[in-house]
Amino acid sequence: MNPEDQFDFWLGEWDVAWGEDGKGTNRIKRILDDKIIQENFDGGGLLGLSFSAYDTERGLWCQTWVDNNGTYLDFTGKYEDEKMTLSRDAIVKGEACKQRMVWHNIKMNQFDWNWERSDDGGKTWRVVWHIKYTRKL
Repeated sequence: MNPEDQFDFWLGEWDVAWGEDGKGTNRIKRILDDKIIQENFDGGGLLGLSFSAYDTERGLWCQTWVDNNGTYLDFTGKYEDEKMTLSRDAIVKGEACKQRMVWHNIKMNQFDWNWERSDDGGKTWRVVWHIKYTRKL
């Protein structure tokens, strides 16, 4: 698979669900001559955008996220072992940690997405937020 096509599974319109009653939508499309993947997330009170690009020089996916809380996050990562994993070094409440997003169990019309955190430099990870994606038909 061409590395620039590795995020194609994410393209489309999705219903998203998490926890007991969390619901939202996510629309993913290619823009700027199909070189950039744009995410439009609506999780009820949380609205966010991300932009992802494949950096051919480094062989990495790079993503920037912004939202209506004023959050700015930047990630890099790869598609390996049938998972897309993007990670970053972070400071949360004054504590250094690592954060990552993992797209996994990828099928044509559904997949799972985890927000994970490591407090030991990436040796172990815990799931902070799990979202189930189902394609709108």
